Amino acid sequence: METSAKLYSLSFSNVKTYLFAFLFVAGNIALPQLCHLVPMGGPTLLPIYFFTLIAAYKFGFRVGLLTALLSPVINHLLFAMPAAAALPVLLIKSGLLAGAAAFAARYTKKISLVALLGVILAYQVIGTVFEWAICGNFFLAVQDFRIGIPGMLIQWFGGYALLKAISKL
Repeated sequence: METSAKLYSLSFSNVKTYLFAFLFVAGNIALPQLCHLVPMGGPTLLPIYFFTLIAAYKFGFRVGLLTALLSPVINHLLFAMPAAAALPVLLIKSGLLAGAAAFAARYTKKISLVALLGVILAYQVIGTVFEWAICGNFFLAVQDFRIGIPGMLIQWFGGYALLKAISKL
């Protein structure tokens, strides 16, 4: 399933870059708060990544990177979630997600379930290797694959649905 769409690559000199990043960071602040109302909602639903995926795929690497870096830091400062010890891994995975999503959008020029699956698997697999190197615990590093499958599915199908809904903007 593919949908043609208007996909952008906004520059840092464009005020829209910061406006969209602000909106997506706000989404990445609100969504985790809702998900944390459910027991194990954060690790299971992986909400901090959702709007980073949308931001980078629709508006390019710069908006995605701003969203990826600011979301975990602001969430930590406001709510102490994620924990400080988890920030490096979250920042790496978020940055990888922004890069993979922007690359896939630029390469395919379409909203595609296959491309989104590739993005999600790429940032998770590469991010898991980094997490394993940082924490030294393989079992902890593969946590997203052990309990985060629902979150990855939400990113895949929910991300596709939202990108499709905003495809003509």
